[in-house]
Amino acid sequence: MDSLQIYANNSDEEDLSHQPSTPSADSSPPRLIPSKSAAPKVDDTMLALTAAEARQAQSRPIDPTQHVVAFNPTYDQLWAPTYGPAHPYAKDGIAQGMRNHKLGFVEDASIDSFVFDEQYNTFHKYGYAADPSGSNYIGDLDALQKNDAISVYNIPQNEQKKRKIEREKDEDEVDPTEIDNPATDVWLMKNKRSPWAGKKEGVQTELTEEQKKYAEEYAKKKEEKGHQGEKGEHVVDKTTFHGKEERDYQGRSWIAPPKDAKATNDHCYIPKRLVHTWSGHTKGVSAIRFFPKYGHLILSAGMDTKVKIWDVFNSGKCMRTYMGHSKAVRDISFCNDGTKFLTAGYDKNIKYWDTETGQVISTFSTGKIPYVVKLNPDEDKQNILLAGMSDKKIVQWDINTGQITQEYDQHLGAVNTITFVDNNRRFVTSSDDKSLRVWEFGIPVVIKYISEPHMHSMPSISLHPNTNWLAAQSLDNQILIYSTRERFQLNKKKRFAGHIVAGYACQVNFSPDGRFVMSGDGEGKCWFWDWKSCKVFRILKCHEGVCIGCEWHPLEQSKVATCGWDGLIKYWD
Repeated sequence: MDSLQIYANNSDEEDLSHQPSTPSADSSPPRLIPSKSAAPKVDDTMLALTAAEARQAQSRPIDPTQHVVAFNPTYDQLWAPTYGPAHPYAKDGIAQGMRNHKLGFVEDASIDSFVFDEQYNTFHKYGYAADPSGSNYIGDLDALQKNDAISVYNIPQNEQKKRKIEREKDEDEVDPTEIDNPATDVWLMKNKRSPWAGKKEGVQTELTEEQKKYAEEYAKKKEEKGHQGEKGEHVVDKTTFHGKEERDYQGRSWIAPPKDAKATNDHCYIPKRLVHTWSGHTKGVSAIRFFPKYGHLILSAGMDTKVKIWDVFNSGKCMRTYMGHSKAVRDISFCNDGTKFLTAGYDKNIKYWDTETGQVISTFSTGKIPYVVKLNPDEDKQNILLAGMSDKKIVQWDINTGQITQEYDQHLGAVNTITFVDNNRRFVTSSDDKSLRVWEFGIPVVIKYISEPHMHSMPSISLHPNTNWLAAQSLDNQILIYSTRERFQLNKKKRFAGHIVAGYACQVNFSPDGRFVMSGDGEGKCWFWDWKSCKVFRILKCHEGVCIGCEWHPLEQSKVATCGWDGLIKYWD
């Protein structure tokens, strides 16, 4: 015990000796020696910033537009709502680029349509639905517990039975008078039909008088409309004679050719001056034709729907006007003796007229626009009519019966011309499909098809008086010559150019002796070329606007008629 006491006293003395003595006024201040370390000094500012950024990244939301995430985001970050300032121009704060629906951004979810419908209808009926992102439910959890989490599509057996009993009960309680009354909801429920129900043939009740009357009127109107749509427009045919008398003192008709009219065209000359102008059409003239063989009358087709025939030799006046079309007349063609002629109009009708009386003998229509009409030139086939239509067909009628006897259907565009060659056994047609086709008359099979990459559409073709050549007006401002022999070859040595016809179906023609080629052009000029040398012989300024047609007089050796879109027909000598 004594030794322990001595030890305690010694320790107390040591503690006291360790305590610093109070400095006196004369003593020096204590010196602090700084600690030294062998490790180099490290700047830990960047380390602190990196740690802070990592902590910030863990807490900040993810930008929905970025494609790469540089850290592993938590579940809460991935499903957090999009933050940011409201968009200044979008009501709901979604930028236009983010928008894929009128209400905002709709994200595609891989969910079956049946599953979606099931949950949608269940939510609307019971107030709860399965959450597609997990295994829990959203909505009214009390109703979920009460209904044992059933959906609308898996109703328990006892519920189905209960519904069936309730339905039968409701049916028993229905008033019989309500079932028979179509104005009630009960009748509608009873008579509603499933879209899969088959058609049941009901008993047809008798129509009332008023219903019958209406049905008849409707059927009649429909028939008329269908007939009008299928065929051409119907117009009352009228004609007016403008001459002094239809027969002279000897009883001869006004269309009879003069006795002294004889051919003197051994040698043709180019006309130089204007000798007469026929004006009577209120719109442009689309075609002119001289009376066959004699040329004492000239027939003109106008865009004012009228066809007029004019005197050439005597008075120079209009003799008769034929009115039977409701739209512009496109083409005209005389029969061989001139007593009858054909007209084709944009009203889809072809009419066969008596030249003398102005009566319409017959009307033909397929419901399509005829662009060209021709009668077979053979004397024994003057009852056969060919028409090139806008629906790519050439239709052949028998005028006597009014029946279509043949259809030539090979062209790929509207048919523009029909020209008989080889003693009328064949005919050549041109079309908007930029080809020429040669047909055997009566056989709807092409025997020669001419189509080259350099070819253009040929809206006018004329036969040379020696019948060996065809002159075709090509829309690339030249006249091409084709042989009518077996091979129908292009004559590359003969080409007539200089005129501007692109876009216009200007008629090309020959002088009766075959020495000259002539054509109108788009600038109102009439051009004459020498057949042998292919050089331009003369240019006459004939019309204001387009000079669409030109015809050489069949007997007078130097007289030419031209027509244009200015409504005038001019006679040149």
